[in-house]
Amino acid sequence: MADRAFLERLTRELADQGKLIESGWVGYRLMVIPKDAPQIQLDECRMAFMAGAQHLFSSIMNMLDPGVEETEGDLHKMSLIHEELDAFLKEFELKAAKTKGSA
Repeated sequence: MADRAFLERLTRELADQGKLIESGWVGYRLMVIPKDAPQIQLDECRMAFMAGAQHLFSSIMNMLDPGVEETEGDLHKMSLIHEELDAFLKEFELKAAKTKGSA
């Protein structure tokens, strides 16, 4: 598994270059996808990752109430997104966890 400090540093560097989502993809690739995965798997996984990010961003932009200031409705919608992604993260961490020892 990739070193957390390395991933955090990489995230900051790519975010500074305007590539925050790309940094997420790189972290996902390093943590989840086997090193010997074929190029087609990498290409398709990146496409799915980026499509998910694009969907989330465009959905957020379309669902927010008009105006400059956030509304209670906006905050509630963002809280729901946070809860949904937090639930996914817990599921992901359970599936991605590497067990040690033998059974």
